[in-house]
Amino acid sequence: MIKTEQPGLVHAVPAEGYAGDVSPQLAHRWVTSGEAVLVDIRSDAEREWVGFVPGAVAVAWKQWPGMAMNPTFDDQLQAAAHGKKVVLLCRSGVRSIAAAKRATELGLEAYNILEGFEGDANLHAHRGFKGGWRFRNLPWRQN
Repeated sequence: MIKTEQPGLVHAVPAEGYAGDVSPQLAHRWVTSGEAVLVDIRSDAEREWVGFVPGAVAVAWKQWPGMAMNPTFDDQLQAAAHGKKVVLLCRSGVRSIAAAKRATELGLEAYNILEGFEGDANLHAHRGFKGGWRFRNLPWRQN
C-alpha cells in the first residue's frame, strides 16, 4: 500500500461488496473537501459515552440496549447521503463494513473507515491507543 508521511492510505483500497476501505485521514480529507458525508453508525450510547465527530451524521446500525438492528437505517442513510459518497465510521472498523455493504445495496458509493473511532484493543484490552479516528488526532468531542 502507498502511505503518506502520517500513517494513512492516500487512496481507497477496493473491497468486495462496497467501494473500498479508507484511512481515517483520507475520510477526513474527503469530508472536509465536501466530497463525502461522514456517517457515524455507532449506537447513541457509544457516541454519548465515548465521543463523537462534530458534523458527522448519526445513523446507528444497531441500537443499545441489546444491539438490535436499526429498522430505519436504510431511510436515514439515504437521506444523509445527499448524492455524495459516504464514509462509514464505527468503533473499530468492523460494523462499518457491514453497513458499507448495505449502503452499496441501496445504490450508494460507500466506504469503510479503517480503524474506526477507537481503533483496535491494545495488549491490555484498552482501545484508543492503537489506531482510530481519535488516535489520529482528527476532530472529535466528548460530552
